[in-house]
Amino acid sequence: MATRNTSTLARFMMAPAVGLLLIWMIVPLAMTLWYSFQNYNLLNPINRSWAGFENYYYFYTDPAFWQSIANTMTIVLGVLAITVIGGILLAILIDQPMFGQGFVRILVISPFFVMPPVAALIWKNMIMHPSYGVFADMARWLGFQPVDWFGQYPLFSIVIIVAWQWLPFATLILLTALQSLDGEQKEAAEMDGAGVLSRFIHLTLPHLARSITVVILIQTIFLLAVYAEILVTTNGGPGFASTNLAFLIYRTALLSYDVGGASAGGVIAVILANIVAFFLMRTVGKNLDR
Repeated sequence: MATRNTSTLARFMMAPAVGLLLIWMIVPLAMTLWYSFQNYNLLNPINRSWAGFENYYYFYTDPAFWQSIANTMTIVLGVLAITVIGGILLAILIDQPMFGQGFVRILVISPFFVMPPVAALIWKNMIMHPSYGVFADMARWLGFQPVDWFGQYPLFSIVIIVAWQWLPFATLILLTALQSLDGEQKEAAEMDGAGVLSRFIHLTLPHLARSITVVILIQTIFLLAVYAEILVTTNGGPGFASTNLAFLIYRTALLSYDVGGASAGGVIAVILANIVAFFLMRTVGKNLDR
């Protein structure tokens, strides 16, 4: 009886937090669903009408829709490839004994604390600018013509900027996992004559498998919503070359003033994100159960 009363009291105490969380999630989602079925334009907010699935149809048939999906997946896969591979290499590097190891680790992790718009401005005006950026100066010093990165390779430039921001996160997670590797196993492998590459493939990499899976899961959730870097650097262009799904929704809402169409795009984005999250969670579950 006492146990039942304790359980009831615990649920009662948790109820306000759970209720607030549900309101926080359900109210915006419900409003988005409602507006997705409305003809609602900010230029004429009084003239509203029921649109049915027209907003979904127009958003789906937008010339930029499929390209935005492809660009979104390119950003996600490109950033994941750079951060996972680079994170493993950096984690192994800074795990080695060296002078000023703590300071080096702080420097490696510090880009993660830079706000996305600030990071995008730094890369746009100080590093990738075709006239006075660092890359332009290096190209002229080597005798090459400077590259207009955001004009010629806009999507690749976005991937580099976002990967620079997320590389410290992957490095930190993988470094933590790397430090938990049993030293006796490494010593045993060395005594058995295993080389550096063999130890990495058969010992280090399997040990990092769970951490790599977690990095991929967490980063994918955030990378599906990359927005600030695109707005600050390319504004989705040239044309739709660097427009992802999140930026397409922004363009529909605040440039075309179409709240109904943008809400429909938001619902589509939520559905796609949940599909991706579902498969990722199944992958994570299988990996963690091993």
